[in-house]
This record gives sequence, structure tokens and C-alpha cells, in this order.
Amino acid sequence: MKPVVHHRSLSWVGSVQSLLGTVVIAVFVISFVVQAFQIPSESMENTLLTGDYLLVDKMCYGGNRLWDHIMPYRKIQRGDIIVFRYPVHPSQHFVKRVIGVPGDRVRLVNRRVFVNGTALNEPYVIHRSPAHDTFRDEFPRVNLPVPGLEGDWWLQMRKLVEDGALIVPEGHYFVMGDNRDESSDSRYWGFVPRENIIGRPLLIYWSLRTSEDLPSPSVPSDKLYHFGYAVSHLFQITRWNRTFRVVN
Repeated sequence: MKPVVHHRSLSWVGSVQSLLGTVVIAVFVISFVVQAFQIPSESMENTLLTGDYLLVDKMCYGGNRLWDHIMPYRKIQRGDIIVFRYPVHPSQHFVKRVIGVPGDRVRLVNRRVFVNGTALNEPYVIHRSPAHDTFRDEFPRVNLPVPGLEGDWWLQMRKLVEDGALIVPEGHYFVMGDNRDESSDSRYWGFVPRENIIGRPLLIYWSLRTSEDLPSPSVPSDKLYHFGYAVSHLFQITRWNRTFRVVN
């Protein structure tokens, strides 16, 4: 007698295998290739806005492995926007722009950034505060501790300043936000170690208007109101002009 083939069982097994294969591929992609990231603050405006959702390329810079010299990975360059683990609290992820690479000499004079004695051309930078801050806009200042300055960084920075410029050590990067007056960056907490860098933003795959852009609530519960409004007006609160925009 010929064996009876249970088509339903085979079909069920095939579906499970297909599902498991999809899950494995998705886990691999999320773990090693790309990662979703939400912009939580205004420090990179107007390049990146609060409410932007990014896909981050985790492969572009390699990972300091032996095969990094074989694969076509690119070096981290000045001007690159990077996502990294915040050195002070590594569980948090930050996004900033690379200003100084290892060996660079960085300084700010009257809000202008100079690297190795040459002023950078930074068309993406905005200044929203008319007030001039001595520490923030005339960096580095080794004789003027300010609120928000990390104590360990204050001590380290004093040892790395030469002729009015901060020297970026090997294996580290100096980063700043494009919204210079509203950015907690390397001026306040120090360098980003190479091993903390996750990758480079590729694409804004979605962008939502923030709660400040939404109509004022007429009920006491702000959170409940905004959640209900967002769910019922998802099409209207999506920034369609930013969706699927390449980050550069």
C-alpha cells in the first residue's frame, strides 16, 4: 500500500518553517544590519526633528573586526551624522554630527567651529538663542565650569587643551548637535568612544508632529487626549514631506 500523505500536515509544517525563516531573517537584520530609532529631542534640528523615525545602518562603519579591512566599510568622517550609546549612560542612544576625528584640534570662536585652524562650512547649523554663552560658544574654556558640565569630563578636558584647542585622542570622536544652542554634546560630556558608535542614519521612514503641534486639549488628561487624537488623526499628523527622506 502507498503511504497516505497528509497534505494539511505538510502544509502546516511548511507554514511554520516559512514563519521561522522570516523571524530569523528579521532578527538578523535588526541585530546586525539596520535598527529603528526615534528622535527624542530638538538637538539636531532642522536636520532631524523631534518625532522623526529613522532606520540606522549598523554595517556602514564595520565593527573593529579583522574582516573590517577586507569589507568595503567606510571610515567615520567629519560631517557624518551618527547614532551612538551615550558615554555617560550607555543604555541611552544619542544622535549627533561628527565634528572632530582622532588627532583633530577643535575649538569654537564666537560660535564658529575651527578644526585644525580652519573654519568649518556648516550650512546645517542653527542658532536660536540671541544670548552669547561664554562656555558654549567659546570652547574650550578650562577656567569656567558651568551647569550641565560632567565633572569627569571637566577634569579630562583640562589635560587635552593645547594652544586654545581641544585635541581629539585616538579612538574617540567629538560630536555636536546642529541646533547648537540646545544641544547636550561633546562640549558638556566629552568624546564618543569608537566602540559606542552604532551606525549612521539612512532614512526617515516616518515622521509625526509632536504634541506641541497638536490642538490644545479641552480635557484635563493631556496624555489621554493626545493619544486619542493621534490614533484618530494619524493621517493628518504624519509629516508626509519628511517620510522616506534620505538623511544627509
